Amino acid sequence: MRILNFGSLNIDYVYSVPHILRPGETLAATKMERFAGGKGSNQTVALARAGAAVWHAGCIGADGGFLREMHCEAGVHTEFLRTVAGPTGSTVIQVEESGENCIIYYPGANHRITPKQIAETLADFAKGDILLLQNEINAPGEIIRAAKERGMKIFFNPSPITEAVKEYPLELVDCFLVNEIEAAELAGADRDPAVALAEKYPDAEIVMTLGKRGALWQRGETRIAAEGFSVRAVDTTGAGDTFTGYYLKALCDGLPTAAALRRACAAAAIAVGRMGAAAAIPAATEVDAFFAERR
Repeated sequence: MRILNFGSLNIDYVYSVPHILRPGETLAATKMERFAGGKGSNQTVALARAGAAVWHAGCIGADGGFLREMHCEAGVHTEFLRTVAGPTGSTVIQVEESGENCIIYYPGANHRITPKQIAETLADFAKGDILLLQNEINAPGEIIRAAKERGMKIFFNPSPITEAVKEYPLELVDCFLVNEIEAAELAGADRDPAVALAEKYPDAEIVMTLGKRGALWQRGETRIAAEGFSVRAVDTTGAGDTFTGYYLKALCDGLPTAAALRRACAAAAIAVGRMGAAAAIPAATEVDAFFAERR
């Protein structure tokens, strides 16, 4: 079983601010930093640092060479990463003193994926392999269909949530990786979002992150919950991506669902104590040490 992440790669420009800007307000940032980012890239790096063998497919511009280098250094297989004309995807991120953030996203090269690239990439994968997807690239619906035809297991993180997501063949998804807002939007029901989403897609598993409250797994009427960890948040950017990578690796290792959720929560708790997205993702040894300190 191999893991393919067909996902975004961004250059993150992070501005530390006293508070998130209000409409019409001008505010001086106390710091500006550049990081590797993109939900797809972050999740791939999290998988690699958790110890998984992972392949990343996607597109960068000529300005994104350092993203390829970062992936190689993390141990990611990059033969399906293409360099295309135009700029790499990018974000402008405001991070306030509490650690909360807001993000403006420019797709750039992330929206240059072609049918030929999809076909050539998926030709190297087979039944039982895992496809991980987010919603920061073009053609996720086409990728889901093509991967399912090959018998791959589909894990989908519908972020950022848009109206277009509802037009994708979501009935083919094996596991939805969502936060509370995304689950509620997809379920379209004014009640427990995990339950509503599980009822809407009865053949899928629902994994919903709850921030510092932890995470839960839902399928049908069965629910498994894991508590979060109380830590001081510095930057919450990429916390959900860290959770995703560690959760998926834990599943591949055969951990019970509750233990997989708990390990993923621990990795995310470490990440929010650091600045940046990919740069903040811990190594597996750090997660082990985190647990050891709490025994």
